[in-house]
Amino acid sequence: MASLQLHASLSNASVARRQQLVASRVSFTRPLIHTVTFYESHLQIAEPRGGCTQFIPSRNSCVTSATYHGSVKAEPAAKFAIVVAKFNSLITKGLLEGALEVFERHGVEKDDIDVAWVPGSFELPVVAKSMAKSGEYAGVVCIGAIIRGATTHYDAVVSAATSGVLGASTDTGVPVIFGVLTTDDLEQALDRTGGKVGNKGGEAALTAIEMASLMSKLRLEGKAAW
Repeated sequence: MASLQLHASLSNASVARRQQLVASRVSFTRPLIHTVTFYESHLQIAEPRGGCTQFIPSRNSCVTSATYHGSVKAEPAAKFAIVVAKFNSLITKGLLEGALEVFERHGVEKDDIDVAWVPGSFELPVVAKSMAKSGEYAGVVCIGAIIRGATTHYDAVVSAATSGVLGASTDTGVPVIFGVLTTDDLEQALDRTGGKVGNKGGEAALTAIEMASLMSKLRLEGKAAW
């Protein structure tokens, strides 16, 4: 008998708890039109659906004081450097050709492009950073190919190249673009060297042009450090 009474008591408590939860949910989902004041100038209030008020951002809410975009047309006399790894040259030569083609197509003169060859992708960051620090270049592109099947220390080289190129860019304030392929096999690398996936060297060159243009605009208006 005592067991039945205890069971009934627990059941009643459970029912009461569920009722409290339902009540809290109902009160939470009721329209809050009159309690929202800070956002009124930025929101359009739609008709409630299922007890919930919809808030739609107005067009004016996305207006900022200034918006900057880089151009994919190179600025006159802008110089660029390309640092290329010799290791896996079958791939890196194709990436270099793609980068040179894009630079020329987007307004960079051949005389304004310098190419430096390094032994492998591991050596890319030190040369790229040194060239970026020279102040001669609007951007630097790093080109390499790290193929898992071609090296036993794939992860170490990828990590060093990735962090090194990023550090070269952030330490100098010059866009240093990561154009290094990291693939599982040679076929994947070929696909990205003018194959069915495009040419990643060309994509890196286009990124360098756009970033150089953006940094130039920001610096001219005092929004970025020289």
